[in-house]
This record gives sequence, structure tokens and C-alpha cells, in this order.
Amino acid sequence: MIKKILIANRGEIAVRILRACKDLGIQTVAVHSTADADAMHVRLADESVCVGPPQPRESYLNIPAVISAACISGADAVHPGFGFLSENSTFAYMVEEHGLTFIGPKPEHIAMMGDKIMAKKTAARLGLRTIPGSDGSLSTLDKATKLADEIGYPLLIKAAAGGGGRGMKMAMTKDAFSEAYESVKREAGIAFGNDNVYLEKYLANPRHIEFQIIADKFGNVIHLGERDCSLQRRNQKIWEETPSSVLSSEFREDFGYKVAQAIGELQYLGVGTLEFLYEGGELYFIEMNTRIQVEHPISEMITGVDIVREQILAAAGNELSLSQYDVKFRGHAIECRINAENSETFLPSSGVIKNYHCPGGPGIRVDSALYDGCRVPPYYDSLIAKLIVHANDREQCLARMRRALREYVIEGIDTLIPLHLKLVENSDVIAGDYDIHFLERMLDPASHA
Repeated sequence: MIKKILIANRGEIAVRILRACKDLGIQTVAVHSTADADAMHVRLADESVCVGPPQPRESYLNIPAVISAACISGADAVHPGFGFLSENSTFAYMVEEHGLTFIGPKPEHIAMMGDKIMAKKTAARLGLRTIPGSDGSLSTLDKATKLADEIGYPLLIKAAAGGGGRGMKMAMTKDAFSEAYESVKREAGIAFGNDNVYLEKYLANPRHIEFQIIADKFGNVIHLGERDCSLQRRNQKIWEETPSSVLSSEFREDFGYKVAQAIGELQYLGVGTLEFLYEGGELYFIEMNTRIQVEHPISEMITGVDIVREQILAAAGNELSLSQYDVKFRGHAIECRINAENSETFLPSSGVIKNYHCPGGPGIRVDSALYDGCRVPPYYDSLIAKLIVHANDREQCLARMRRALREYVIEGIDTLIPLHLKLVENSDVIAGDYDIHFLERMLDPASHA
């Protein structure tokens, strides 16, 4: 059994992992930059190691520093959380080469799914429907233009190594294609060190739906249903909920089984999320995230399964503690991402928290690393908290979310709480009538007229 885990992350996800470790009786090691010396995850961990200055590349993304911290602290496993090094196959290989357990999938599966072209090919081989598009990367504008004419406009140009909403542009017409193609190729080379791009047919009004899976080394795979992540801004998720209002229970059961079976054939290990676009009664695979997701708490709320606990136990070589038959879906859950951003301009906000009060009551959960007097630094992702609400049905869940948002106090910085208050009062959101373009239409109706 794993005895000590180094958590190679920060913020709320580091605290979330730390709590799962405590429940399992596992010792914890926090890593931190100099900017995070007084952070919540550092305060709660059994021990901590500073891995560098504030800039991520010199601290949280510094592979030698993180692995050195694991070795000198006597950790026997590393949990990467999400973001930073979580989907870096080189990091996973190096963790294993140093005799440590990587709490995540096999490095080859991280590499496979990190290449979006390879991921699509793998999904198709496993029997999952994919969006019409190129079979591989397109190295020249001439080849790309010819294929674009065959696929038809509008279409998306996407970076093979992209993800998290980055590395994609839409071309509405042939005249706009060459500029969009060159832009994505250039940006991909800079951001990901890989300028390979591919094309996909643009779906007009899809929902973004994902399935959560957990697998052990014995070939057991379960799914925890779907999450609807369609409320997005610039391809970044803002609001997630489960179950989705567009899938029937029969569809969920059948498709969840299909996804679990596909992952079983892949001999995958640990947790993962398969993401799809839903339109016209069909789910089209777009990518797989080989890590814990930001929005995993809503799946935990409706199933009662501690996903991080199962992830740690699977990495330790244990069999899953439950079968698909044991997974029961109860009620409805919604997560609002509370980002340190202005709710109108979306400019990042940093500073000292002067007054902090969490909402409470039945069905309310807050995942955060904030406390009175803590500093939100300007160097990292703007996600500072997640407000999660669970209730017997969607109507009650919305009512609880409305109450919880009004109770939530974070002073000293700007947050997205005002935006979520608008969403929870919006008649279309209340009716469950939205797609991936809804939020941008709501924020800028003139540009979508």
C-alpha cells in the first residue's frame, strides 16, 4: 500500500487530494512555489518542499525539482492533480523510472490521448463515433484547403497537441480558412511544441457531454454517468451539471456501458474522462482527459463514490471497491466554477482575501483553498473555488445553487459569482435549453445576432 504521496499541484485540487489521502491514512507532502508558502495545501500537508520561484515553469512545471522533492521527502507516489504536469507523459515516465508510483494512467496512454489525432483514431478503433474530419495531421496549406473543400464549411482547425479549449479556430468560409489554418499552426508550435493540426466538421449547436470512468489493473471498468459541460466561454467550462437534460436514462446506461467496454479494451488504469459533442441524438468523441477533472465533484455527489480515493487505490494495485451494478445515480448536481476574474470583462484578479464566508446547508459543498487573509497570486490559473450543489431533482438543485451563491462572500478580489447569479436566474438555463454557444450569445448578443 502507498504510505506517502507527494501532491504535485496547488490550490483547491491539492487540498482535495490531501483530504482523500488523510481519509486513507496516507502521509502527504506538499510542493509549493515561494508565492504559495502560506497556501492552504502547504498548511494542511504533513510536510512541504519549496520547488522554486512563482513562475510555473520554474516551480510546478519544473520536473527535476518536483521529482527531487518526492525523493528527498521519502514519498513513494506522486499525484499530479489536473493541469501542470498531469498529462505530461514524460513526467509520468520519469516518476516511474525513479521507483515511484504515478497516480494516473500508464504513460503510453497519456501520450496516446494527448495527441488528439491519435486519440480520434483510437476512439474510432474502439467503436466510438467521431466527428467527420481529417484522418491525420495536415502539414501543408494546400492539402488542408483541398480537404476543407471536401468536408465543407464551417469547420474547425485544431492543434493535435491542444486541449482545455486551447489550440483551435473556426473557419466559416473558404476565404477565412488560410488565415485560421496558419494561425492555429503557429500558435500550436509556440504553446505545445507541436504544430500538427487537423480538421473537424463544425457542429452548429451541440452540447458538450463527458463520461467519467474508473479502471483498475484487473480489467474492471465502471462509469459514473455523464456530465453536461455546455456552458462555456471561449471553450473554457464555467458551469457543469449531471445528469444532462438531453440524455434519457436508457441512453445513459447503454452508452456508459459502451464507453466502459472501450476503455477496458484499451487496458487503461485509473480515472479518465471521455468528452463528446452531442447533436441530433448522436455523441461524437472529441478527446479524452487522462486525469482527474475539475468537475469530478458533481459525479461524486450523485453516486456517493469518492473518485480520488478510487484513483489512489487503483494506482496502488487494488481492485475497484465497487462494480457497475453498485453504482446508483441519485438526484441532480451542479458545479459553478468560481474564478478570480471580473464577471463582465473577465480580466484576472489577484490580491488579499479580506472577508471569506462559505455557504452551507443541505447539499452544499465548497472545494477551495481560500481563507481570510490569504493571497491570490497572479501567476496561476484563475480557478479559486468550486461551488457544488446536490438535490433530489434539478429544480431543487437550482434553488439551492441560487441560495448558496447569495451566501458566498469573497471580498478583496473580483470573482465570477455575479455571472453565476445571472445564469441561475436565466430562463433558458432554468429550462435546460442551452448549447456550447449559449454563454457567449448571452454575454454578447450583438455579435451572435
